This record gives sequence, C-alpha cells and structure tokens, in this order.
Amino acid sequence: MASVKTALLAGVAALLATAANAADLPLKAPPIQEYAVGGWYLRGDIGMTNQSVGTMHQRYEDMITERFDYRGRTFDSSPLFGLGVGYQYNNWLRFDVTGEYRSKANLHATAFGNGGSVDDFRGSKSEFTFLANAYVDLGTWYNITPFIGAGVGTSYNRIHNFYDTCAAGSCAGQITAVADGTGTKWSFAWAVHAGLSYEITPAMSIELAYRYINLGDAQSGYFHNVDPLLSVAPGPYQFRDLTSHDLKLGIRWLLEPPVPVNVPLMRRG
Repeated sequence: MASVKTALLAGVAALLATAANAADLPLKAPPIQEYAVGGWYLRGDIGMTNQSVGTMHQRYEDMITERFDYRGRTFDSSPLFGLGVGYQYNNWLRFDVTGEYRSKANLHATAFGNGGSVDDFRGSKSEFTFLANAYVDLGTWYNITPFIGAGVGTSYNRIHNFYDTCAAGSCAGQITAVADGTGTKWSFAWAVHAGLSYEITPAMSIELAYRYINLGDAQSGYFHNVDPLLSVAPGPYQFRDLTSHDLKLGIRWLLEPPVPVNVPLMRRG
C-alpha cells in the first residue's frame, strides 16, 4: 500500500511541475487572416429617382402683367442605370467615375395666374449624368461598412413632349401651347451619398445607398402657342434647379485579388 501511495504522490508532483512549466511559456495567439484592400474596381448600379424642379419660367411671363404661381412641379419616379470604374486607395478612402442613364420621368405642374387662368403642364425628362465621386468608409463590422461621399460632374438634361393644357374657363381641356422636339442642355451637377456596403467576398461587395443629386437646369424645345397669333414671346421653357432623392443598389468588383495578410491578435510595441 505504501508503494501505491508513493507512486500516486509522484504522479501528482509530476503533473504539477508540468503545469507550472507550461504557465511560464509565452502564449501565441492564432493569427487572424485579413486582406490588404486596394486597387482598381468596376461597379454597376440600378435605382429609382424621386425628382422635382425648383422653378419654371418662360420669357413671355416677363412681357405680360399676369403673374403665375407654379404648384406641384414634380416628376414621377423613374429607374436609373449606371456603370463606373474606381480605385480603392485603402480601407478608408476610394474614388470612382460613374456614368448613368436616368430614364424618362413624367412631369406634373400647374400654374395659377392672378388673372384667373389655370394651366396644366405635362411632359417628361431624362438625363445622362456623369460624376467623379469620393467616398469615406467608416469602419467595418460583421462585413458591413457604412460610408459617406460626394461627387461633382455634369448632366445632359432632356425635356420631351412638353405642352400646356388650359384647365379653366371656356378653354378647359384644350392644348394651348406645345414645345417642338426635345429640348437639351448640359448643366453642372453635384451629389452627396450615404449608405452601407456588405462584403460578399474580399473582392466583391454590394451597396445600398441614398443619394441627393442636383442636376442643374433644363429647357424644353421651342415653346409656342398653338395659335401663332397668340404667341407673345415663343422660345424654350426653362426648368431651374432640378433635384432628386435617389435610392440605389450597386455592386463592386475588385479587378486585382486582395492580398491576404496574417495579423496577430496582440502586438508588442
């Protein structure tokens, strides 16, 4: 029996000694695999617009005594489609250049004259818009990265099928003035962005973003009364301060595979 106790005590002592030696060994945490972010990328976007126009004006208004109060001045929602190329500078900063087609959105506006006239204006608007953008990524949690950004560029604004319908008096329902052809105008554009991106793979992310964009000004074709004898001052109708609240869904592909980097859990200075 004494020999058994002696053997047990020796075994316990050996285990304690091994544990003490193990406690003195430096702990090495397993590395975390991260990726060095950077390089060129392609992007594609789809979205919906919610547009309005600040003011509408035609030069005949400067030549008559009646004054008009334009109400509504909104467009139906319409889809947009965009492509772009960009450069991811680091984990925080990226840039891209985008071009998009903003498809036709129907106009609704009514002008009330202080002389008792009421006119309904109808037509549609579309654009080709080009922006240079910069974004700041605000950190990543569970593969989700919030970001903000801004862009400047130009927009080729087009007004289609624009006309004026009398909405009061004996002429109610009659088309009284029309624009010939499609009016076009290049204008300065700027935008601000905010959204979230989700990393599907190290090389591919999807984005859900809100954008406020100012598309500048547009003009109709040659606008004149249906009865040439009643045309006071024919010429384009002006649409000033076109803006839109856009909701976009996009995808980004890095052209160069991200380089994996093993980062330890703890670093010593």
